[in-house]
Amino acid sequence: MAYQPAVAPPKKSKRTLFIVLGVVLALCCSGGALGAFLIYRVAMDATGPVRSTVNTFAGALVERDYPTAYQQLCTRIRDQVSEADFTQQQATEPDLTGHKIVGLSVSNQNGLVTGTATVRYTPAEGGATSRVYPLVKEEGNWRICE
Repeated sequence: MAYQPAVAPPKKSKRTLFIVLGVVLALCCSGGALGAFLIYRVAMDATGPVRSTVNTFAGALVERDYPTAYQQLCTRIRDQVSEADFTQQQATEPDLTGHKIVGLSVSNQNGLVTGTATVRYTPAEGGATSRVYPLVKEEGNWRICE
């Protein structure tokens, strides 16, 4: 029997390992970024129309454009309070110089879609005051229903 030298196992390339790890890492990061973007889009689609209604309402109160603010109210409130009465009520409130939406939420419970918005107003005399507005969806449009 002739002596045969032992064959050394082939060297494992560290380069291949780094390439595989790099590809896996890139896929994980891409998936995480895509997931975050999709969650953001879903949240914006749900709250965007609510934000628009609240901005219109609050901006109209700051500008003392009471007919525009009145149109953002739900049917139930408009049936109870005339536009003239709403205007009279709002005219007695302190002057406002600005507003900022500081909270929004939308919920769907058994098909009843509702929301709430918290608005921080800046009165002309200084300081800040906050109001929470309940919202309902009527005929596809969000309305403030306090």
